[in-house]
Amino acid sequence: MDAATPAPATAATRPRAADLERIRDALPDYARDLKLNLGSVLTREGAAGLNEMQIWSIAVAAAIASRNGSFARQLEAAATEVLDAAYLRAARAAAAVMAMNNVYYRFIHLVGNPDYEHMPARLRMNVIASPGVPRGDFELLALAVSAINGCGLCLSAHERALREHGVTTEAIQSAVRIAAVVCAVAAVGAYEGIDA
Repeated sequence: MDAATPAPATAATRPRAADLERIRDALPDYARDLKLNLGSVLTREGAAGLNEMQIWSIAVAAAIASRNGSFARQLEAAATEVLDAAYLRAARAAAAVMAMNNVYYRFIHLVGNPDYEHMPARLRMNVIASPGVPRGDFELLALAVSAINGCGLCLSAHERALREHGVTTEAIQSAVRIAAVVCAVAAVGAYEGIDA
């Protein structure tokens, strides 16, 4: 390799790593566990069963679902080294469609009236059938967002669909761990007014 050829990016030199470090450094001392967990769950070693595209698209969808726009944009910036346009769109789409579905299906679940279960939802959700990324990957995004939004009916449906797609329980757990940590970091960031 000559001096004119740039060295290949490594995990330590990618802008993504610097962006993630900036997010972690902005967290207060009382959130030290979140700093450590964020550094762990967004790695292949800390997210068993998931690839980089899955890890970072889950993180972006979870950040959007956590309703901290500043943090979501920071995490998107950190993900740009990994995510292509299709996965970024899928993460955004999952956060959007599941924000709607989680409210509707949580209502169905919590009311417990079987009449509602047999009524058509009459809500457009075409992106679920045609997400632009592998269906199993989109199901991981939907599961993560549903975990944040607390919809038991959606969680059960997406977990079942993931198992039907051959996704391991370890990978499913990793997706929810990412969602949990990202949601907690977003909450602390909103409380502290962190805007890196």
